[in-house]
Amino acid sequence: MDISKRDAKVAVRVPGKRAGTFTTTVTTWGATVGQILELIEFLAAQHVTTVVMEATSDYWKPFYYLMEERLPVMLVNGRQARNIPGRKTDVSDAAWLAQLAAHGLLRASFVPPEPVRQLRDLTRARAIAVRDRTRHVQRLEKFLESSGIKLSAVVSGLTGVSSRAMLDALVAGERDPRVLAQLAKGRLRNKIPQLVDALHGRFTEHHAFMVGEYLTQIDTATGMIDRLSERIEDAISPFRSARDALTTIPGVSNAVADVIIAETGGDMSEFETPGRLASWAGVCPGRNESAGRVKSAHTRPGDKYLKAALGIAALSVSRSKGTYLAARYRRIAARRGPIKAVVAIEHTILTAVWHMLRNGEVYIDPGADYYTRLDPQRARNKAIRQLQNLGYEVVITPVAA
Repeated sequence: MDISKRDAKVAVRVPGKRAGTFTTTVTTWGATVGQILELIEFLAAQHVTTVVMEATSDYWKPFYYLMEERLPVMLVNGRQARNIPGRKTDVSDAAWLAQLAAHGLLRASFVPPEPVRQLRDLTRARAIAVRDRTRHVQRLEKFLESSGIKLSAVVSGLTGVSSRAMLDALVAGERDPRVLAQLAKGRLRNKIPQLVDALHGRFTEHHAFMVGEYLTQIDTATGMIDRLSERIEDAISPFRSARDALTTIPGVSNAVADVIIAETGGDMSEFETPGRLASWAGVCPGRNESAGRVKSAHTRPGDKYLKAALGIAALSVSRSKGTYLAARYRRIAARRGPIKAVVAIEHTILTAVWHMLRNGEVYIDPGADYYTRLDPQRARNKAIRQLQNLGYEVVITPVAA
């Protein structure tokens, strides 16, 4: 099946009477639910053994979701089913997919069951809402520069309690920097003199209107995030034990664990090895080699939502201390750079996730001194070289046990 927004070209490949022969008949069907149901009855009457469809945008979803209960459906990646150049039509694409499937040259994409799909919709919507809110905050900060208000230079964020109180007062008509600075709470009150300077600007009625609109957008996005989070808490109930286990990994919060479960399905039987999972997620080096020469080792696109969540966890653990992942990050970053170190930590976290969900294990941190215990001689020699480079003469005296 070659699916578009309005219709689908369906190529039915039937073996002929003689071995090695076949006939292919291509028909066109609409993309509405009624016509999809008629198509299902037609395919069932044709005794179709496999239905292959290409993952084109989101147009495949109504076909797949209606067919999966009646027929064996295979969703394939378009990159693995490219047609011959110069023969690119919907009809030839459908016939090409049928031919590839008949020879077993296609691999099915991972499509999770309905409860996981619902959880995935919620976590993806929340990720988009968080990204939108961040953009609104950035636009607000940029706009405040035109009014001379430098609040973001003093506070850590414009969405904090104190910052929001000052912005609301500005919108309401208060212009006295001293009065506005007195709205600071907690430790921010130690910066009242800096706040007075930062809040002294040329804030007009036009600025008040625009800032009010930006604050409304931020509140709308925040409300949506809160409602989605409540819904996710209900949808995550069957996977709560898995989420509790995943949050024992340093850097993995509840939100990151929700995304991991939603994107992978929480069932590692779909992935034979940790390497398969890492390859599917796009957190391992690519392989493009010819004549013994590596042409490219860039990571594949993979699952962007899962990669984003793993990136958050990796960056969080990279700033921590006393954990194996933090030690591994610093070890790799010193040799390969921080970007590759982050990807390596993402791969390590995903490997741990595979073992935990596959075997029902809990995370046991090897410790920040893992590499020292792994090779004490190397650690000792490294410390000696560092002291010698600083101009010290080192004499090693073993301590009696």
